[in-house]
Amino acid sequence: MSKDNVQNESVETALYKKREKIYPREVHGIFATLRNTAMVVLLGIFYGMPWLSYEGHQAILFDLPARKFYIFGWTFWPQDFIYLTALLLIAAYALFFFTALAGRLWCGYACPQTVWTEIFLWMERKIEGTRQKQIKLDKQTLNAEKFMRKAGKHSAWLIFSLFTGFTFVGWFTPIDSLYSDIITGNISAWGVFWILFYGFATYGNAGWMREQVCIYMCPYARFQSAMFDKDTLLIAYDEQRGEPRGARKKNSEETEDLGSCIDCKLCVQVCPTGIDIRDGLQYQCIGCAACVDVCDDVMEKTGQPKGLVKYTTENELNGIKTHVFRPRIVIYALLLIAITGGLVYSVATRVPLIIDVLRDRSSLFIETDEGYIENVYTLKIINMSNDPQTYRLSASGIEGLVLQNSMGEFSVESGGVAEVPVRLTADPGNLKSASSQVNFTVESLTTEDLTVTEHGRFLGPLSR
Repeated sequence: MSKDNVQNESVETALYKKREKIYPREVHGIFATLRNTAMVVLLGIFYGMPWLSYEGHQAILFDLPARKFYIFGWTFWPQDFIYLTALLLIAAYALFFFTALAGRLWCGYACPQTVWTEIFLWMERKIEGTRQKQIKLDKQTLNAEKFMRKAGKHSAWLIFSLFTGFTFVGWFTPIDSLYSDIITGNISAWGVFWILFYGFATYGNAGWMREQVCIYMCPYARFQSAMFDKDTLLIAYDEQRGEPRGARKKNSEETEDLGSCIDCKLCVQVCPTGIDIRDGLQYQCIGCAACVDVCDDVMEKTGQPKGLVKYTTENELNGIKTHVFRPRIVIYALLLIAITGGLVYSVATRVPLIIDVLRDRSSLFIETDEGYIENVYTLKIINMSNDPQTYRLSASGIEGLVLQNSMGEFSVESGGVAEVPVRLTADPGNLKSASSQVNFTVESLTTEDLTVTEHGRFLGPLSR
C-alpha cells in the first residue's frame, strides 16, 4: 500500500467512527424516580389530552384546516399570532433560565427524545432482558429465541410508534373523527402520510438513533456552554476525593492510599450516551443523573459517604461559594415574569372582536352638492368568538356626524370576516382641522357587553 493511501486511511479512521451500540443499565434511585415520574406525566399529557372534551369540543385542538386553536374555553385564530410569539419567547427564556441555573434539566427530564427513548428502553428490557442478557443476545447467531425476541421488540416499538403518530395527528385533527375514519377506512391520504411520518420518526429516533440524536443532531448540546458559568448546577465527579481509583474491600485498611472510586465503571454502564463522567464535563452529558444514583448506591454498599458523583457547581468543586442569584439569572427571571404576566393579562382581557378601518384611497374626501364633507371607509369586522354574532355600527367624534351604512345591522359567522362599506358625512363648519379623529363602535346584539371601538381619521379641506 502506498504512503498516500496509508495517510488517507488514517484520516478516514480519525474522522469517521463506527457507532458502538450502547446498552444502558437499569438504575434505581431518587433521580431515576424523578425521571420516571416526569416521563409518566408528560406521556400521560401527550396521549391523554386529545381525548379530553371541553364544552362540546376537544379540550386542546390545533385545527389547522379550520384555522381555529382550541385551548379549553379559549378559541384562538390566525389574528392571535402575537400570543404564539409570546409563548415562543417564554419557552426560549425559560430554557435560558433553567440552563443557566441548573444545567441540562430539559435534556435529562423533559426532552421528547429523552422521554421516548426511556419508554423504548423499558420495552427493550421487558422483552430482551437486562443489559447483560441484551449483550449476550446480540452476540448469538440467529436462532429461534433471538428471532422471536427481536421480532417482538420491534413489533412493540412499531405499534407504539404508530400510536404516537396517530396521537400526534390527533392534536391537529379531531381525534374522535380520526379514529372513526381509520376504523371505517375513510382516512385521507394526508392523514395516513402524517401518521406514518411521525410514527416512523419516533421509531427511528427513539429505537435506533437514540444517543446519536443528542450527540450529533441536537443543536442545544453545541451552544449550551454559552449559558453555563461557574455557578451553574451540573453533574460532576469529585476527582480530589475519588482519585486514585482502585478496587477495595469494605472498611479495608489495606486501601488507605486509594480514593473513594472503586473503578466499577457502573457510572459508564448506566449512561444513555455512553460517556465516562469521570473524564470531566462533556457536551454529550444530558444531565439525567443516572450516574449519580448508581454511584450513591455503590458508595452506600462500600461504606463510604455518598456524593462522589453529584449535582454540584464548578465553584463548589474548587471550594468557592456558589451564588444562585447572579445577574443573568435575575435578568432571565425578570424577562420571564414580564412576558408571562403580559401574556396572561392580554389573554384574560382579550375581546373576541376585531375592527380594521380602511379608508377609500381613490379620494381624500368628497364635497356633496349640499356642501357637506364625506369620507368613505371599508370596515373589516372579524368575529373571533365561538358563536355567530349580530352587530350594530355607530360613529362619533365630530359634532353632527352622520353615518350611512347600507347593511344596517349585520351578522358574522364564527371566525368570519364581514366587509362593511361606510360613509361619514360632516358639516365643514364642525371640522376643527383638516384631519379629525372619528370613533367607529361595533356593538354585539348577541353577546352582552361585547363592544369594540376603533379610531379613524376624517379628512376635510384645509381651514381658512
